[in-house]
Amino acid sequence: VQLQASGGGLVQAGGSLRLSCAASGSISPFNAMGWHRQAPGKQRELVAAISGAGTTKYPDSVKGRFTISRDNAANTVYLQMNSLKPEDTAVYYCATDKSFWGTGNYDYWGQGTKLTVSS
Repeated sequence: VQLQASGGGLVQAGGSLRLSCAASGSISPFNAMGWHRQAPGKQRELVAAISGAGTTKYPDSVKGRFTISRDNAANTVYLQMNSLKPEDTAVYYCATDKSFWGTGNYDYWGQGTKLTVSS
């Protein structure tokens, strides 16, 4: 299984960006998936998760600004990020959950894509 994350970059505060994560290999297109991020000196945190049925969840820090979606036919998950803040600066990782509904037990991880939000 390989996860290829892309779309990171440099954006000004208030701007938008969309990340993509393409999955390949022996993976079900219906596994739950998640986007995580890790800022320098901080622990990795979940920022968005989507079940195989398309239900989503977000922490309060990004709720209303980030939207996760998936294209099962393309085995791709997206993270649309709006109203970006400098504190969103981090390396963003996509990962597959072991279950359809999502238990938070992630097994495969992408290589990460870096987002920098300038003030």
